[in-house]
Amino acid sequence: MDLEISPTVTVPASELSWRFSRSSGPGGQHVNTTDSRAELRWNVAQTAALTEGQRELLLRRLERKLVDGVITVTASEERSQLRNREIALAKLAGIVRAGLVPQSVRRASKPTRGSARRHRAAKELRSATKQQRRRPPAE
Repeated sequence: MDLEISPTVTVPASELSWRFSRSSGPGGQHVNTTDSRAELRWNVAQTAALTEGQRELLLRRLERKLVDGVITVTASEERSQLRNREIALAKLAGIVRAGLVPQSVRRASKPTRGSARRHRAAKELRSATKQQRRRPPAE
């Protein structure tokens, strides 16, 4: 099943690799007999699902989570392997979606009239305090 990241980005199922193992999560004796932990791997560096710009952006933003250009997501929250697969897909989609969000640029704004007035008043008060500490002029 393909992984839809956004309306324009869909990762084909052929690029996703799965591995299953025994989970340490909930399930009692059931966890000792079934491979319910799901591990999902996706090679970001060699994917055809992204444009070159998107790939570079993801590689730069997710560099801490990548090992040789591959991102790995695990899920072992549920007893069911199918449910853990769905959770792993959702986790990967969320990580990639967050990595592709354009970074907002902060625009400097002017201080409000009230804050400028309070700033000036505080400076005048501090100035008056320091002037009172001065030695009186010698006449």
